[in-house]
Amino acid sequence: MSKGTYSFTTPIYYVNAAPHLGTAYTTIAADTVARYQRMNGYDVAFVTGMDEHGQKVADTAAAKGMTPQDWCDSMEPAFRDAWDMLGITYTDFVRTTEPRHAKSVQKFWQELYDKGWCYKGSYEGWYCVHEETYYAESDLEKNDEGQLVCPDCKRPVQKAGGEENWFFKLSEFGDKLLAFYEENPDFIRPETRKNEIVSFVKSGLKDLSISRSTFDWGVPLPFDEGHVAYVWADALLAYLTGIGYGDEGERAGEFDARWPMQYHFVGKDITRFHCVIWPAMLMAAGMPITHTVFGHGFLLTKGEKMSKSKGNALKPADLCRVFGVDAYRYYFMSDVQFGADGSISLERMVQVYNADLANTWGNLCSRVFNMTKKYFDGQVPEVPASAAALVEANPLREISDELYAEYDRALGDVDFTAAAAAVQKLAGRVNLYVEESAPWNLAKNEETADQLAAVIYNALEAIRIIALYMAPFMPNTSAEVFRRLSLGDVAAVDDIEAATAWGQLPAGNAVEIGDPLFPRLDTDAIDLDME
Repeated sequence: MSKGTYSFTTPIYYVNAAPHLGTAYTTIAADTVARYQRMNGYDVAFVTGMDEHGQKVADTAAAKGMTPQDWCDSMEPAFRDAWDMLGITYTDFVRTTEPRHAKSVQKFWQELYDKGWCYKGSYEGWYCVHEETYYAESDLEKNDEGQLVCPDCKRPVQKAGGEENWFFKLSEFGDKLLAFYEENPDFIRPETRKNEIVSFVKSGLKDLSISRSTFDWGVPLPFDEGHVAYVWADALLAYLTGIGYGDEGERAGEFDARWPMQYHFVGKDITRFHCVIWPAMLMAAGMPITHTVFGHGFLLTKGEKMSKSKGNALKPADLCRVFGVDAYRYYFMSDVQFGADGSISLERMVQVYNADLANTWGNLCSRVFNMTKKYFDGQVPEVPASAAALVEANPLREISDELYAEYDRALGDVDFTAAAAAVQKLAGRVNLYVEESAPWNLAKNEETADQLAAVIYNALEAIRIIALYMAPFMPNTSAEVFRRLSLGDVAAVDDIEAATAWGQLPAGNAVEIGDPLFPRLDTDAIDLDME
């Protein structure tokens, strides 16, 4: 029986560039949660997609001699192929150019218009095409040439003046938002993001332009078709589209069952949109608000944010060719604290790969599977009654029995590093247990044959349990371990707490040795530039 719904999103990614390590980082984090919560008994909705409207997209398309739609269509395979390569199990991929999304946008803004939250006016100020954001002159900086530049991306801004726009009365929501933050302390995470947002709102909110009339690449407003929705007034609503908002056909009732969501996973550079504009829009509509917006940190190399403009942004495929998909996923989830900026390097990736995967997890599987082949003809041993107590009470079971609570708490808090560390603690203890028990010595004496069976069974059972907990991080490896243990589909597990109870590995199951799961890597032999 399902525990209920568990729903969350990544950002709806801009189509101006193919997925890079930063977008993959967000998406893998969401997928790790998706995979775990399915195994934990929840009915999961995982929404991602492409943000295809706005001036930046129109300008990019024009520069390439393409229509905006043709440019967007050409980018879809880049995203879908990247997510397929990384094993991303999204449930809906929303393109903001889809008719269903236009329907969502028009339905939502018509309701806000009808409720009196929108008015027509003109804007005087500055606009950054790259950030799709308006700024007052006091918010801007100057570059070395004396040009006014965006405080976020440092690119020159455009003068915006005289254009007639529709506005959303954001200024009326300052006190409401501050009260909401106070009443819902988990809405903005981590705490550093919350402090930044509270300070911003306290400084005073201005009404938000929600339309453009100088170009037509966007969703027409239902109450004024001469205006298209501003990109943020459009893209944020994809979260609703992805769970059936306004769909009275095949998905009727889905939205009510899934909204509000548990999480929006976003980069820290867009938390302001998600923690100020988005909840204010929902308040105006009289709708519940997502439980948590989690603004994770940047990935850094040499202390700098990875970006295409700096020439230090690798594609996920570059690293997957070296480490494999599962090791790539594991590194970013286990070694980069979600919420803080993470300094990454090739040397550190190799270090984590060799220590956690080659030397600990992979080596454990190899040595125990080989001993099973050598001592028990490649089958899970039947433990005689005389040694049953060694299975019922052993140091591995003690750790295993406590692991679900620790792991569930960590992933419930999206603390991926803590969850991975908890599993590694068990893996490390199994390796030590094998050394302490010395099965190679037990095999020399007929009198210790029963004890040998118990030791090998315990090690195999611990491997089974580790594979279950590793599955959200490394789905392919866990599937392979299950195959070598002659078990079923690890992805079919829907009650991980029950599945990880000790002693469920069937005696007599065939055990296959196979190739090493994680052959050791040498940094000097890798031709890959992360500088």
